[in-house]
Amino acid sequence: MILKVKRLDPAAKMPVRTTTGASCFDVHALEGGAIPAKSRGFVRTGLAVAVDKGFEVQVRSRSGLALKQGVFVLNSPGTVDSDYRGEVGIILMNLGDDAFTYKAGDRIAQIAVCPVIMADAELVETLDDTARSSGGFGSTGR
Repeated sequence: MILKVKRLDPAAKMPVRTTTGASCFDVHALEGGAIPAKSRGFVRTGLAVAVDKGFEVQVRSRSGLALKQGVFVLNSPGTVDSDYRGEVGIILMNLGDDAFTYKAGDRIAQIAVCPVIMADAELVETLDDTARSSGGFGSTGR
């Protein structure tokens, strides 16, 4: 499978796989900026991508940013559908006590190509019973 990448801005950096076994590509900020403490921000990549039908591109946090600075992809995993051709943008959340400052070219997230099962929705009157039933949100204990 090939991840097709289009530069929407000449300054945009290509996604890179930093090791041969990496499942994700690092993506870079197109421009510098800052996200205040306890706030969210939108970071442009300057890139558009395309994958085959039946696949999606997932936008994920970088573990080092999350651990060291409390910065992560807010809607992780973000989804880039196979028919979307606009710019890939990254919604970052800064839970740190200080502003998160980034420069153009900094690695700010990672993307993975993942298969998707295309299901149809059907309205039904009842659902099959299970032992769990409607228990959720902590109902199974710690």
